[in-house]
Amino acid sequence: MGHRPILVVMAAGIGSRFGGLKQMTPFGGHGESLIDYSLFDALRAGFQRVVFIVNNKIKDDFRAIVGRNVENRMEVKYVMQELDKLPPGMSVPAERVKPWGTAHAILCAKEAIDAPFCALNGDDFYGLDAMQQIFDYLNAKPAENNYAMAGFELQNTLSDAGYVSRGECKVNAEGYLDSIVERLHVIPTIDGPMFTLDNHTYTRLPENTVVSMNMWAFTPGLLHHIEERFTAFYQEAILTNPLKAEFYLPNLVGDLLRDNLVTVQVLRSKDRWFGVTNASDTPLVKASLQDLTAQGKYPDGLWR
Repeated sequence: MGHRPILVVMAAGIGSRFGGLKQMTPFGGHGESLIDYSLFDALRAGFQRVVFIVNNKIKDDFRAIVGRNVENRMEVKYVMQELDKLPPGMSVPAERVKPWGTAHAILCAKEAIDAPFCALNGDDFYGLDAMQQIFDYLNAKPAENNYAMAGFELQNTLSDAGYVSRGECKVNAEGYLDSIVERLHVIPTIDGPMFTLDNHTYTRLPENTVVSMNMWAFTPGLLHHIEERFTAFYQEAILTNPLKAEFYLPNLVGDLLRDNLVTVQVLRSKDRWFGVTNASDTPLVKASLQDLTAQGKYPDGLWR
């Protein structure tokens, strides 16, 4: 399999607002999780290798429910994201249970990443268009500090079930990312999407604002950047928010852009993205998957 592109699925999260393990929750007509749809699309796009980042508590269940569906179709590796998987000299604060975030997840997979890779959330639905564009980008063997991201239109990512966080992307005329601003409280309204910083004043965002949904095309060089910057993150986290601070990929990419160390091409998708932030999203997600199946975009039963 050599240096063919790798799909890296981040599936170790806790799911605190959802109230359960979203990675393995059945949403499809035959018990499929959202990861199953990403894996199905990844196979169609051309991926032949996958790395699942999980944790020890869910590893066996995850393999039985999700992993076994692709173990005879792809080269599969499992990597553990554990709290104490930290660089030398760092320790876990007492009482911390939350993982260290998505950038730390990728760092935990360091030994399994030897080729350009797509990193994405295990509990989100991205669609075939974005998956195909990301695979084609990776398959063209990008230079070490040339990255890409799937850019979705804000209006195609909002949840009727409540507020969401979105990475608002500033894209230049050449189609490259200038910056990402994390908008923490975004809601759909009759006047269009709005965000608030203080729960009082709401500011409108255009429907076609490009947002990042944490689907990235990276080279193995990213691991060097994560290692270099993890210490500074950790030192600040210990002082300011030892139980909950997380090292997020969008923040890392934003820092690297600001320091002119990388470029990030924005690959735009018109597909609808959906995910489960809150348990009340569940019926909406099930209905969306039923619609896509009825339209013939997915078979009735992905792995039959």
